[in-house]
Amino acid sequence: MKARTAFLVLLTAGVVGSAAWLVFFSPVLGVRSIEIVGNLTVPSERIKQQAGVADLHPLATVDLADVQHRVLGIRQLAGAKVDRIWPGTLKIEVVEREPVAAIPAGGKFAVVDKQGVVIEVKSAAPFMLPVLKVDTPATGDPATMAALQVIQAVPGEVAPKLREVRAGTAEGVTLKLSDGRTVIWGGADRSEEKGRILTSLLKREKATVYDVSSPDVVTLK
Repeated sequence: MKARTAFLVLLTAGVVGSAAWLVFFSPVLGVRSIEIVGNLTVPSERIKQQAGVADLHPLATVDLADVQHRVLGIRQLAGAKVDRIWPGTLKIEVVEREPVAAIPAGGKFAVVDKQGVVIEVKSAAPFMLPVLKVDTPATGDPATMAALQVIQAVPGEVAPKLREVRAGTAEGVTLKLSDGRTVIWGGADRSEEKGRILTSLLKREKATVYDVSSPDVVTLK
């Protein structure tokens, strides 16, 4: 009886050991493919390279947090989520940064997202992006952040006409439109009201300057 029990214990231990080896050390359940989801401009191959996971590396031992950290080293990406899909797929879902403005910098243009993070540097400002001019452009700079908030708040009907945004201070944001008209927007507060009023004014009032910085008292010149 004792011999039989000992045999069963050894057999169980062998099965568990084999299973553990199969999962944690064997290439049988290794990474055979890396699935990239959510990328539009960043090539999948670049993300796979940045992930740094070797073929057939045991899927169970892939450090998901470490892979996520490496992938976010690509500055065009704002977020990344890494998951295991058994038996052999590593799934990386990414969120790309959306460009909202181009800031002049040393004869070139830094393309930034809504948080002021530089996505890329170009020799010319992309046609559909407004040029942002501030004294000290930087993430966290009050004038820069206010201007970026205003850019995002500009109504859809007006946004395609937006060519330049200036901000001397967080409360002094001014817009230049493609037809030469100027909009004194002020601060980023009450943006929904300002946008609604501006859209209406541009349709029915001919002027060169539209001051909507105080939605309660709008002036035209």
